[in-house]
Amino acid sequence: MRLGMIGLGKMGGNMARRLRRAGIEVVGFNQDVKATDALASEVGLIPADSAEALVTKLDATRVVWLMLPAGDITESYVQQMQGLLEPGDVLIDGANSYYKDSMRRGELLAESGILFVDAGVSGGVWGLENGYALMVGAAEEAFANVQPIIEALAPERDQGWIHAGPVGSGHFVKMIHNGIEYGMMQAYAEGFSLMKGREDFNLDLAEIAETWRHGSVVRSWLLDLTARVLAEDQQLADVDPFVADSGEGRWTALEGVEQGIPTPIMSLALMARFASQGQQDYSGKLLAMMRNQFGGHSIGSPDD
Repeated sequence: MRLGMIGLGKMGGNMARRLRRAGIEVVGFNQDVKATDALASEVGLIPADSAEALVTKLDATRVVWLMLPAGDITESYVQQMQGLLEPGDVLIDGANSYYKDSMRRGELLAESGILFVDAGVSGGVWGLENGYALMVGAAEEAFANVQPIIEALAPERDQGWIHAGPVGSGHFVKMIHNGIEYGMMQAYAEGFSLMKGREDFNLDLAEIAETWRHGSVVRSWLLDLTARVLAEDQQLADVDPFVADSGEGRWTALEGVEQGIPTPIMSLALMARFASQGQQDYSGKLLAMMRNQFGGHSIGSPDD
């Protein structure tokens, strides 16, 4: 089997490696040609110097996987693929795209007879060795064409992937997955912060994390990663406390509003990320001035 992959960054590159291990041929295109050349040399990826060239190196039924940042870049390639692929071909979007965009793109491509698949992918840089969790939205016909690819990327052929439903459902499930991830990460961060704050106990946070990894009801892969971090450095003095949000946490919070379903944990975790990004600085300054006005409390400077 052969597929085309556009986007050979950290995720896309490792996915190409895993596919090659499974014996699937991969035609790859990346804006930075160095990534393409490296994979060609390392795993026998078939290089293409453009999206057009990539399509010409695929046989019908063509399958092209976009592993690009969500948003404008993915949108531009979806539109480009509409003009390059033929009826019956399959286009997969593996980005963290908004599920409503995926539904729209599926309808757009259907006008040209092109099948669309939205694949939520979890696993990060560990996916190469451990496999990726895959949440796939697609019509039955489209999924049948890509199932061998999904099975090759998953931890096991029969584990770690789901054909969630029609187009849009894969990215919807991945969106909720990431919202839950926000909440779990925030809970771990707050708990360890509280333990670090009790300096009179002289707690070994690395040992606590390692203990919790075995038999505890709060054990998880996120805890495994936390234990790994703390084993190397418990103080984290040189770490910038800036936590980005990819967009999926925002979409999850908005989904809760749209459905009228309370999601306070996920929403507050999102707010905590906003707080880390410095966007609260002005409100904090104004709060300090209000407190000064009614109570005469002193006002500090950034250097204090």
